[in-house]
Amino acid sequence: MPFSEAHANHAINFIEQLKLTKGRWAGQPFKLLPWEKDLVRRLFGTLREDDTRQYRTAYVEIGKKNGKSELGAAIALYMLLADGEPNAEVYVAACDRQQASIIFNTSMNFVEGNPTLSKVTNLVRSTKRIVYPKTGSFYQVLSSDVKSKSGINASCVILDEIWTYPNPDLAKMLTTGSGDARTQPLFLYLTTAGNRLSGYGWEMHQKAKDILEGKRVDPTFLAIIYGLEDDADIEDENNWYKANPSLGHTISIERVREHYNQVKDDPADLALFKQLRLNMWLKQEIKWMPMDKWDLCNFTVDPEELKGRVCYGGLDLSSTSDITAFVLVFPPLEEGDKFQVLPYFWLPEETLHQRVKRDSVPYDIWHRQGLLNLTEGNVVHYGFIEKFIELLGEKYNIREIVYDRWGATQMSQNLEGMGFTVVPFGQGFKDMSPPTKDLMRLTLSKQIAHGGHPVLRWMADNIVVRTDPAGNIKVDKEKSSEKIDGIVAMIMGLARATVNPTDDDGSIYDERDMIILG
Repeated sequence: MPFSEAHANHAINFIEQLKLTKGRWAGQPFKLLPWEKDLVRRLFGTLREDDTRQYRTAYVEIGKKNGKSELGAAIALYMLLADGEPNAEVYVAACDRQQASIIFNTSMNFVEGNPTLSKVTNLVRSTKRIVYPKTGSFYQVLSSDVKSKSGINASCVILDEIWTYPNPDLAKMLTTGSGDARTQPLFLYLTTAGNRLSGYGWEMHQKAKDILEGKRVDPTFLAIIYGLEDDADIEDENNWYKANPSLGHTISIERVREHYNQVKDDPADLALFKQLRLNMWLKQEIKWMPMDKWDLCNFTVDPEELKGRVCYGGLDLSSTSDITAFVLVFPPLEEGDKFQVLPYFWLPEETLHQRVKRDSVPYDIWHRQGLLNLTEGNVVHYGFIEKFIELLGEKYNIREIVYDRWGATQMSQNLEGMGFTVVPFGQGFKDMSPPTKDLMRLTLSKQIAHGGHPVLRWMADNIVVRTDPAGNIKVDKEKSSEKIDGIVAMIMGLARATVNPTDDDGSIYDERDMIILG
């Protein structure tokens, strides 16, 4: 294959005229690192006999914080402004608009930091679009949540973090046929490793790996993988450089070392470190909670001693035939005290024995032990639970009740009518990640007391977490092996208990007549 220094240098020179916009490098030229320069040289300098690019597809798999977003943003701008393609259509695609916007926003910052580019382009922020009127070209964001993408004639597509794609539809629509009218379209995959050995991301990883190992031949496909094999020694810092070619430049070895020392005793966080930092594909979903650490938090919790104490309730309503959980979280009163937890669970009475037989879970034993409440009938009696919570409000100072905004609207209104302060709580990464990480932190440091409640322990052992490209986590009800409702309720209660004061100003019933249930 012929190689053109002129073509390679043309792309490199364009990129290195851009100025970085973040951190300590803000305002400095984008000086390509050796691995970045090698990629750009191979991608744009390797030609066919007709002087068009050899590579139609490039797959780059690399650990986080190595600057792939900046590189992708720069290449997208080159394809828009300097590739010589008339009426170019450049897209950046991801699983959702927010993720796709990361590369696009970086491109926009590059344009705004360059007076020449600012003069020749139009930025349309509302639609995430950059227009280059001179050649009738544009560059915009796409995501899998966009319903219609017909009529696309892509000259370049940047596909970001494909391990998160729910299905291959978006990628295949953009890469199959959409560039047929172009002489040298470019499809650039930029991704870290994923957390499941299936799906479109895994398929592309396997294809790239097969090409690198000579098991498969595709002269149009440039495969680049920076990562560790399953049997690699992750404690060997020399191996860290294999997944992080920007180590020592965009990220310091000290920071990675600090990160490793923080997570090495936490199976879930260590798995994230391996996936996102060391670019290792995870073989399976990993149980999140180390149960030996959970069991060390089996400190006595005395409901009577907690009378009158400030607490925060988390409410996770089931479907009407499933487990409902309500968990009170009591913040520490003094430094050195622990967060204390009181969980409550309900099942419909008529489904008890059916569930014991079907699920092989000792619901009946837990009921006899007073650990699981039953409500009459074959569906959960929400009114019974509301009255139960009202009684708890007489005993404890329930400052707030936190609930899933999509699952408990009517009950939240009823509880609010009883005088409780109710707080809706999102179940996405943004809301769930901080308190979920807090739960692990408090468990590992033995700063939480759960009394060894068997139902809550069973649920803790069932937890599987999901991650997003930013390293946020949330519990995954679908992938968790069994019920985790109590943990979800606990996390929601903890979210408020960790950020709110513990001053004791009494129960809500101090301000109105006490209600006694007969």
